[in-house]
Amino acid sequence: MEYAALYRMGVERLAAAGIEEAKLDARLLLEELCGTDRNDLLVHGDRPVTEQQENSYVNYIELRSRHIPLQHITGYQEFMGLRFKVTPDVLIPRQDTETLVEEVLKNLHDGMRILDLCTGSGCILLSLLRYSNDCVGIGADLSKKALKVAEENAGSLGLTAEFVQGDLFEPVTGKFEIIVSNPPYIPSNVIPTLMEEVREHDPLMALDGKEDGLYFYREITGKASEYLYPGGMLFLEIGCEQAGAVTELMKNAGYRDVTVCKDLAGLDRVVSGRYGG
Repeated sequence: MEYAALYRMGVERLAAAGIEEAKLDARLLLEELCGTDRNDLLVHGDRPVTEQQENSYVNYIELRSRHIPLQHITGYQEFMGLRFKVTPDVLIPRQDTETLVEEVLKNLHDGMRILDLCTGSGCILLSLLRYSNDCVGIGADLSKKALKVAEENAGSLGLTAEFVQGDLFEPVTGKFEIIVSNPPYIPSNVIPTLMEEVREHDPLMALDGKEDGLYFYREITGKASEYLYPGGMLFLEIGCEQAGAVTELMKNAGYRDVTVCKDLAGLDRVVSGRYGG
């Protein structure tokens, strides 16, 4: 079969299965399998594919048509220009979260100590370490399986970080200039309404913010000051409707210069503040 014909078959099957970005996903899976890029579809669409490539692609399309996330099929996700391994044990890194990393980088100086709570794949902490010098990073997570993925990502990126298992600050000692977190923030009763790829394939513990979605923000803002140096900063990713509530939590906990930052879509995405100092 020709390359372009195989792609069209993939698009048709994904569209029939209700995959919203059928054209994009069909192309990305084909490129992943054949080691090609988007120009091949435009310029070399008549190139033949091997029988093995065709069979493997049909299998990929079948998996995606069952709403298994693209990243679970390929095994990775690009984030901040870096490649991170992902599995069903970790939240798939989202582009929205790059806004969180970029905001921290504006305030990150060489040699700082960083604590990343609910680290998951480690994408936030490892990106910060990759784009800074001589910083020390600790990532904490309740999931042992998630921490294994984070450790593998650190190894593949050639970075050194410490990963500790426990509930938020429970396994953490010492103080930090920066504390950052993308905690679970979806209200429990909203989870059943999420798209299937998220609802069925992202780990529930990485999504569920309990009754009102604010549980982890209350826990983090109430305790983070004990782990911050004077003048240290707390950065939190939020749901787009949570800016007011999280801002109030931070101000009530004694943070000053509390700021809300929007993502590329113009939605509230990050709340940050400075404690003492």
